Amino acid sequence: MVIRTSWKIVHSCGHEVTHDLSNRPADRRAGFARWLEGRDCTDCWKDARDSDTESKEAWLAAKRAEEQRAATEWAEQFDMPPLEGPERALEWGERSRHQLVTSAYGALVSDGTWDETDWAVLEDKIRTVTRAGWWIDQRDAEGSDLPELLDAATSDDIGTENPFR
Repeated sequence: MVIRTSWKIVHSCGHEVTHDLSNRPADRRAGFARWLEGRDCTDCWKDARDSDTESKEAWLAAKRAEEQRAATEWAEQFDMPPLEGPERALEWGERSRHQLVTSAYGALVSDGTWDETDWAVLEDKIRTVTRAGWWIDQRDAEGSDLPELLDAATSDDIGTENPFR
């Protein structure tokens, strides 16, 4: 007896599609056919995925715009200098700087042992780093690491932690 390979599936979206399941082992075809019945057909799935991608892109654009607005307001409020670099990196650098510096303030002053005087010294050092790419490169750093990162960025010593160099 030959196990059928062609299955007529009525998908959850209501479309009826004939599927060739010959590439599946014979003992798994019926189970896969049942699974397919609970899913949208390929065309409906692609439409849903594409519209979902568009909504995700719109959400991401709105989120980036809000982050950019907050970073711009913060930079103006604390008299941060404009960043330098390629045009397409400037906004990203501003957002990265804002996120890292506010994270550092939280870790060092709000939750840490620093006072406002210590922070003022660090804030002056923050103003000296105006390369957007540097802030982008540090975007995943911990806020508590900012003092050490700024020391390395503003130091004339180009040494390394490698003991063999």
